[in-house]
Amino acid sequence: SAVALLVLVAAVGLAVALGLLPRAPVNRFCAASNNRTGFLCDDRATCVPASQVCNGVSNCRNGEDEQEELCGDVPRSLPGYLVFRCSNPTDWVYADRRCDGMNDCGDCSDEMGSLAACPPCGSEWWSCSPVLYQYCSCVPRRLCRDGVQHCLSWSDEYIC
Repeated sequence: SAVALLVLVAAVGLAVALGLLPRAPVNRFCAASNNRTGFLCDDRATCVPASQVCNGVSNCRNGEDEQEELCGDVPRSLPGYLVFRCSNPTDWVYADRRCDGMNDCGDCSDEMGSLAACPPCGSEWWSCSPVLYQYCSCVPRRLCRDGVQHCLSWSDEYIC
C-alpha cells in the first residue's frame, strides 16, 4: 500500500510536469512602485505594474506578462486584481491607474466614490473642483500659481 501510494504520487507529479493535469493557479499579485497593484513574474522577485501587463513589451524575463493566455482577451483574460471597472460597465482601466489623480475612466469613477476608495489628495496635489476634464478632485501642485485657472474657485492661483 505504501508502494502504491508512492507510485500514485509520482504519476500525478509526472502528469503535472508534462502538462497533462492542470497546475494549481499561481498567485501573481504583488505591490509595484508606490504601492500600486502589480503582476509577479516567474522569478518571484520582479513586480510589473498592472498597466505594463499586455502592453506588447515583455517586462518579465520569460515574457509571462505578455503570454497569450493572459493577454488573449483583455480585459476578460486578466486576473481581477489587475483591472478596475469604471462606473460605466463597458469601461475599465488597469488597477494601478485607480487613485492616480487622473480621470482615466472619463467620469472620475476611478478617482472618486466608494468603488475607487481613494485617499484624500496627497502632498503633491491640491484639493479643489478642477476645470479641466483630465482631473477629478485634485490638481497637481506644480500647476499652482502658473497663471492658468485649474480650479473653479481659482484657489490654485491665489491660495495654493
